[in-house]
Amino acid sequence: MLLVPCPHCGPRNSADLRYGGESHARPDPNTASPSQWRSYLYLRDNPAGWLRETWYCASGCRRWFTIERNTATNEFRDPPLPGDKRGGAA
Repeated sequence: MLLVPCPHCGPRNSADLRYGGESHARPDPNTASPSQWRSYLYLRDNPAGWLRETWYCASGCRRWFTIERNTATNEFRDPPLPGDKRGGAA
């Protein structure tokens, strides 16, 4: 079981959340080329180490949040506590 620290509800079982994937910046729709959109939609780094991720708290507060997780150890870096202003919508 993986306990994911939701900044709004506190630690939750990962079964209560939905993984949104690697958090990365969206290209400008007015100037992005097709190859930039393809990279944004389909290409991910998938490193063995620290990664900024997006999660959705489906069974709790129903909000999106971002957090850093070590993909090799499932450790969370500086997890937000309920009420913190970090970890806002992605």
